[in-house]
Amino acid sequence: MFQTYDVIVVGAGHAGCEAAAAAANMGSKVLLVTMNMQTIAQMSCNPAMGGIAKGQIVREIDALGGYSGIISDKTAIQFRMLNRSKGPAMWSPRTQNDRQLFANEWRLMLEQTPNVDFFQDMVKSLIITGDDGDGRGTRVAGIITGMGIEIHGKSVILTNGTFLNGLIHIGDKQFGGGRTGEKAATGITEQLVTLGFESGRMKTGTPPRIDGRSLDHSKMEIQNGDEDPAKFSFLDNTSPFEKNSTFPKKQHNCWITYTNAAVHDILKTGFEKSPMFTGRIKGLGPRYCPSIEDKITRFAERERHQLFVEPEGWDTVEVYLNGFSTSLPEDVQYAALTKIPGFEKAKMFRPGYAIEYDYFPPQQLHLTLETKLIRNLYFAGQINGTTGYEEAACQGIMAGINAHLKINDRAPFILQRSEAYIGVLIDDLVTKGTDEPYRMFTSRAEYRILLRQDNADVRLTPKSFELGLASKERYERVQEKVKQSHEVMRYFKNESIDPSEINPVLEAVSSSPINQKVKMFNVLARPNVTIIDFTLYCIRIKEFLQQFRWESVVQAEILMKYEGYISKESEMVDKLQRLEELVLHEDFDYKQLTSLSSEAREKLAKIRPRTIGQASRISGVSPADISILMVYMGR
Repeated sequence: MFQTYDVIVVGAGHAGCEAAAAAANMGSKVLLVTMNMQTIAQMSCNPAMGGIAKGQIVREIDALGGYSGIISDKTAIQFRMLNRSKGPAMWSPRTQNDRQLFANEWRLMLEQTPNVDFFQDMVKSLIITGDDGDGRGTRVAGIITGMGIEIHGKSVILTNGTFLNGLIHIGDKQFGGGRTGEKAATGITEQLVTLGFESGRMKTGTPPRIDGRSLDHSKMEIQNGDEDPAKFSFLDNTSPFEKNSTFPKKQHNCWITYTNAAVHDILKTGFEKSPMFTGRIKGLGPRYCPSIEDKITRFAERERHQLFVEPEGWDTVEVYLNGFSTSLPEDVQYAALTKIPGFEKAKMFRPGYAIEYDYFPPQQLHLTLETKLIRNLYFAGQINGTTGYEEAACQGIMAGINAHLKINDRAPFILQRSEAYIGVLIDDLVTKGTDEPYRMFTSRAEYRILLRQDNADVRLTPKSFELGLASKERYERVQEKVKQSHEVMRYFKNESIDPSEINPVLEAVSSSPINQKVKMFNVLARPNVTIIDFTLYCIRIKEFLQQFRWESVVQAEILMKYEGYISKESEMVDKLQRLEELVLHEDFDYKQLTSLSSEAREKLAKIRPRTIGQASRISGVSPADISILMVYMGR
């Protein structure tokens, strides 16, 4: 029944789906293997996409031709642009999504993607061959399923999520599973360890799900979506909130409530049965998304903690209680829930739980996400120690792209830290590794003024088009956006404005009036003046801007307002880029450089950085060590 596939993807979560779509759209024949065809792209935790830095990643995936942004838009029930009060480098889009629709849309998109085949079974081991006589080491040649079926492939991408030897904890109860109601995957970890891979354990958790009919929303703070909602995808795909959409233009409300001393006291009664505190959980949990019991222990001085009450979809009554992740006994969970304002009569659909699973420290990977030990074998998603749908999805698309390129003897596709949050994430993982679930933040990106959510298409779509992944429609749309932005900037820099035209604007925003004609650019540069202010009071400017897409106008405004900062950051990138261009040979013998510190020799030999730039970011490699490497290279 099975041919020899170009790419076999193991696991159909967010990483696996993006990997399969990318490789197939580039022309590879792809097999997507999952243990359950009904849970493709399941939102295992909260039903939302995006957020701080994560929203930038979704837009980058979309710019590369991935599906996450399109599907997030189609299934959104609420949209919010976070951090609007801060600069545009911090603006981060986020959608609340219909959980069931999201998974359904992903499956439909994949089924409509040529070159993607599906098979439902567990994968218990990999087929590994020798070095083919070419001296390049062992390579992967396929998979063996739980039913004993051998399926051959030129490359394999493992995106196993939390399923590798997954163990679910609720109080002192524990049972195997990769997700509630689904069995764990076994065999792969054990095989990889025998092949020389290093593995570890990590932990994540999820909160109880609540019957929304049993809640009193009058006791909570309402959280509305944006009045003028945007979307993730740069394409004109259908969104519930598009002006010409046939979808309803309403948005679902979310709510905010808080824990209190009574909640905390009840939770503490379960600590003696908590797998976190009794030591039954060995893996580290995510620092930036701690369980509620962890929060009340680590932040004992706080009298309350914020909770987000998030609906799971348009039609369901199920509610996700964001901020109440827990693995305490179910009776303790329920008793504590009823002390939360608005939850006094709450009914619980299912309790929260923690899950422990195997991962593989990502220093064992190249920047392409190919493993260093086994050729043509790629890891993407939580198997690399990350947490979050968005982090997983972006690794998936990069692994899918690089698997296709590798088997077709084409140059790898690697994004620099100055080019994308995706580049920052992969460089962080491969260079620094992680001892706890990795989560992306804007603070991790040193070039975040360049890596904004509004320009992800300008940064990445031309690269994707060259790869043959982004469509001509996408590419032409980006070219038009760049052209329009430049026209708007040229207009504002060349045209002057009269005091009688602009002073009403300045008065309205409490800014000093002008006494003579000035360039519009100089007025727009004021921090409290926006392009929208111009359009409200100046008819000729409004008429000029109406010929352009609003996204082009917004980008032009950002480029003008932050011109100095953007220029300075671009100069910094140019200066540091020379380190990224100094390539280190993969077989470089660091032991011969005795002038390097012993820690540097050990770390460099283990991680085998691709460039001097990457070497400089390895913990334990000092600037003096970098100088020695550069001297050795004749620089």
